[in-house]
Amino acid sequence: MYYVTAVIPAYNEEKTIGDVISTVKQVDLVDSIVVVSDGSEDRTADIAKLHDVEVIELEENMGKGGAIRKGVDNSKGDIILFLDADLIGLKTVHITKLLLPVINDECDMTIGVFSNGRFATDLAQKVAPYLSGQRAVKRHIIEGMDNIDITNYGVEVAITKYVNRYDIKTNEVILDNLTHVMKEEKLGVVKGLAARLKMYWDIAKMLSIGE
Repeated sequence: MYYVTAVIPAYNEEKTIGDVISTVKQVDLVDSIVVVSDGSEDRTADIAKLHDVEVIELEENMGKGGAIRKGVDNSKGDIILFLDADLIGLKTVHITKLLLPVINDECDMTIGVFSNGRFATDLAQKVAPYLSGQRAVKRHIIEGMDNIDITNYGVEVAITKYVNRYDIKTNEVILDNLTHVMKEEKLGVVKGLAARLKMYWDIAKMLSIGE
């Protein structure tokens, strides 16, 4: 039987991190939870600690790739469940749908695709499902990747390119009525747009590698 660890990278997500953790804790398939507070300046880490899960506090923001690497290195799961900390509407059924195909060896990775959540987030994932941060992945895949810690927002692209290169079986899973907080909502229009452009730049860099 596989041991499952949920790794949740979080940067200033005090408004949503509690609900995400609470939902994950209701799923019996998940054996442990690691929250990586990636240099958060709000109460993200404090709120996570209230839920009796392992919390790693990074002094400086390392970016999503670095936070994921820290989480994996401090976990013992045979299967790693990656979830974003800013999810809205997360239900236990979403987590079960992500995990079961991997637990049952139907595939080595699942990618969650939003549907019927909000138009903007649904559209983004329909156009580019490989950008989704909601995944269940067998540990050996992550451990086989070099330099995942420097991929930042391109981490999902890096993982997808890796599994495609080595013909690792992947299933897309539809996650109904799930969405997340957009950067413009978190940071305001100007800062949010700047953060989005930075994210797209990281993604573009990862797409160009090896092409």
